[in-house]
Amino acid sequence: MFIDHEYIERILENAKGATREDIKAVLEKAKKRDGLSYEDIAILLQVEDKDDLNEIFKLAGEIKDSIYGKRIVIFAPLYVSDYCVNNCVYCGYKRTNDFCRRKLTMEEVSEEVKILEKMGHKRLALELGEDPVNAPIDYVLECLKTIYETQNDNGEIRRVNVNIAATTVENYKKLKDAKIGTYILFQETYHKPTYDNMHPKSLKGDYNYHLTSFDRAMEAGIDDVGAGVLFGLADPKFEVIGLMMHNKHLEDKYGVGFHTISMPRLKPASGVTLQEFPHLVDDEMFKKLVAIIRIAVPFTGIIMSTRETAEMRRELLKYGVSQISAGSSTGVGGYKEREEGRETLQFKTSDDRTPLEVIKSVLDDGYIPSYCTACYRRGRTGERFMKLAKSGEIQNVCEPNAMTTLLEFAIDYGDKEILEKAEEVIKIEKERIKRKDIKDLLEKNLERLKAGERDLYL
Repeated sequence: MFIDHEYIERILENAKGATREDIKAVLEKAKKRDGLSYEDIAILLQVEDKDDLNEIFKLAGEIKDSIYGKRIVIFAPLYVSDYCVNNCVYCGYKRTNDFCRRKLTMEEVSEEVKILEKMGHKRLALELGEDPVNAPIDYVLECLKTIYETQNDNGEIRRVNVNIAATTVENYKKLKDAKIGTYILFQETYHKPTYDNMHPKSLKGDYNYHLTSFDRAMEAGIDDVGAGVLFGLADPKFEVIGLMMHNKHLEDKYGVGFHTISMPRLKPASGVTLQEFPHLVDDEMFKKLVAIIRIAVPFTGIIMSTRETAEMRRELLKYGVSQISAGSSTGVGGYKEREEGRETLQFKTSDDRTPLEVIKSVLDDGYIPSYCTACYRRGRTGERFMKLAKSGEIQNVCEPNAMTTLLEFAIDYGDKEILEKAEEVIKIEKERIKRKDIKDLLEKNLERLKAGERDLYL
């Protein structure tokens, strides 16, 4: 298998003896965007000196800005079922937890989607537990169909990323045919002994089957996949090297690695207390992990959910995060329940701001909130997306499309303050566009938006 435990542990141990010169050499290499070796990454993971950490943070921010510019993708999760046959130690959905489980009817899915559309969302992440009887693949496909068909005034969901359990090539082909965006699956931990301990007597307990899920997805034609680990289960330094090994395996075999990497930290949940976990990641370590991953895989999106506080999320935008959720509910039917004042959550979120509050904050910090889904819908996925990213050409569509969707959001869902902030940011940012043809197309789309047209992209 491509995760070499002994090798990871050896290079992490060797990196403890790295000198200041070794660290500077790795940072100089990273500035060239040519990629880092596992040994290089291990050296950065062992850095503790404050000045060296500041260099890591600074470089991560520069790399992110040079590739993604100012745009920050906005999305929300949609939980549709909490039925689960697994017994994951860290999860509130585990089968030994005794609570009234439910899955949404298609009418309820549509109600949730309409609420999300009223918030301005265009991109969702579909979430559910693993239960082949109560929530089989046909249920997932029915949810996808309902989501895409639900229309609410100017609101419509244009991209649904799917986070479901590892499955077969046949089922991945069905997801591909249902026009999913990114297929997301967290390995949870790359450390096999920990993985085995965390998934007792569970369908999910097969480490190798879980680890090779993206291989089956790629074979089925899904070329955008999103990975992640749950930081807090095992040594976070081991997990970062594991992520990099997994990414390289996909690049070597299929020509494209992770489209995104998610960065969740373990949180308390029903039947879960943090005292059981010796590898919890504190804030300072977490910042370092985000920055190092950004440096190690410059062209991969980094996702930060509302598990983190508003303050942490704002800071991590500087060090590499390129996608954030807004207004999230982690409960099945949670958006309607929230409106009714009775929300039940899978885990507690730490950033409870409304989407409008998140958008205002992102604008105040100098970024462009983006609801763009154009790359997926225009075939800029997988290897094609990575080629555009690595050449720098992706900015010629990303930032203009971000501005277009920002104005669309401000007109349809914003208040006077949002509209003014959006127009101010767009005025500044469009002057920085160097290509006249791109600038002219952007101007035309902005005018068409103001005239009432919608869903306009480069």
